[in-house]
Amino acid sequence: MSRPLSDAEAEPVAALEALRPALALPYARALPGARAAVLTRLWRALAHEPLPWIVGRERAEDALVLRLADGRRLHGPPSDPYASDGRRVTEVRLDGTAHDRPAALMAALGVPHGAGFAAELDAGTASLALSRADQDGSGSPAPGGIGAGTPPVPVWAWEQRVVDGHPFHPGCRSRPGFSVAEQLAYGPEHRPVVRLGLAAVADCEVTGEWPAWLRDGGRVLIPVHPWQRAHVLDPGLPVTEGPSARPLMSLRTLALPDGGPHVKTSLSARLTSSVRDISPYSVRTAATVSTLVAKVADRTDGLLHVTRTLGAVTTGSPALAAVLREPPERYAGPGERVVPVAALPATGLPRSPGWAAAFARLTLTVGLRLLELGVALEAHGQNLLLVLDAVTGAPLRLVYRDLADIRVSPRRLAQSGLLPGELTGRLVTDDPTALRRKLFGSLLAGALAATIGSGPALGEALAAAVPDLERTADLEVLSQETLPVKALTLMRLTPDRSGDLWAALPNPLYGRVR
Repeated sequence: MSRPLSDAEAEPVAALEALRPALALPYARALPGARAAVLTRLWRALAHEPLPWIVGRERAEDALVLRLADGRRLHGPPSDPYASDGRRVTEVRLDGTAHDRPAALMAALGVPHGAGFAAELDAGTASLALSRADQDGSGSPAPGGIGAGTPPVPVWAWEQRVVDGHPFHPGCRSRPGFSVAEQLAYGPEHRPVVRLGLAAVADCEVTGEWPAWLRDGGRVLIPVHPWQRAHVLDPGLPVTEGPSARPLMSLRTLALPDGGPHVKTSLSARLTSSVRDISPYSVRTAATVSTLVAKVADRTDGLLHVTRTLGAVTTGSPALAAVLREPPERYAGPGERVVPVAALPATGLPRSPGWAAAFARLTLTVGLRLLELGVALEAHGQNLLLVLDAVTGAPLRLVYRDLADIRVSPRRLAQSGLLPGELTGRLVTDDPTALRRKLFGSLLAGALAATIGSGPALGEALAAAVPDLERTADLEVLSQETLPVKALTLMRLTPDRSGDLWAALPNPLYGRVR
């Protein structure tokens, strides 16, 4: 006998009857797989993050046992922290009681702040099932998308194929505050066209070049996401109808039509871990950071391009701001394609060990070179894009977008003969640990792991790539016994602490290269 749905899982059933009746059955069929996908991510966190109420981990060939501070034991399968190749955890046992629903497991653990996180997991599971249910292939690139005679595919279409969201976060499809109708209307995996609003504001701060079509006399027109307008902004704010656009993976950034710029809008909602508004600091530093990183990228012998920030505007409130940046397609030449790294598994290319090694070699060459020069990229699969040969799929060079969360080292820049300009604040640090965590956690434990698919395959790719890299102090640290990664679940369970928290994962490269 099947168990009843949770309230969060049942909500889409009722909504779909009115909105999209044809999705009701696919949604129901997608729920077990969505539960397993979220449980897999949660089990990874329990197995590897420094959660204070887990006091011991006992590993065997076919099992992992976690000892809790209150004496209970949690039994599950061995955990590969780099696995993203479809292997699922379908059940874990807490003192003999089986759990196949991540929210119920989190609630049963009874840990501080666990009830709120359990509710997030429950709603996120339903959201993921809804995303998976709405995949009929329409509007998405053909499988593979690379090969002789394959037409170019815009970046936004590739991003629609990233259905499950974050590859390792238990809240991979967590969208609190979004109704079922709003998820269907705004989530990129649902393939919508979103009509932006334009808020006319006289008192605001602009950096860079704000285009004439986004001005109205003495007022600046700020692109506004319709969710933000409906839930956050003052109803009295004058907002007119703006352009239609395609949402990208981040949901709040959208591609304007006809190869136009990408527009990053404020969205005062917590998606995965963070509220996605735009701080005044990000706007004020946007032009300086864009110019600086472009200069640093010029020293990579053409292996990296950065989508320039064209203009940014803020009213002084994070809830009403916007950033315009170049579309990444402009950095692809004839016979080339630009694919977001998060979408690379859909091409099938990473299944080739030779391709995986070449991809690792390219990304490490660029990432470590920039780190040596003084810039640590947040190089996860959403920010990083790959330019590849349209016929063979060979990795050629990288494109990086969204400079809001990089780190910049004035000391390293000065040693490289570069100047940081008038840059201060949270982006600036000379702490080598902070710089390395930023790059290693996002690139190795994030983009490369999610693309290549498992710890053993990642280790092979890294071992093939590292001998060709320039020997630096950063590379020596990268080759040590552990790799840093954001402790995403610990961060959600520690709401009274700001900033990133970290876990140390076993390094699949360790011992392979001397």
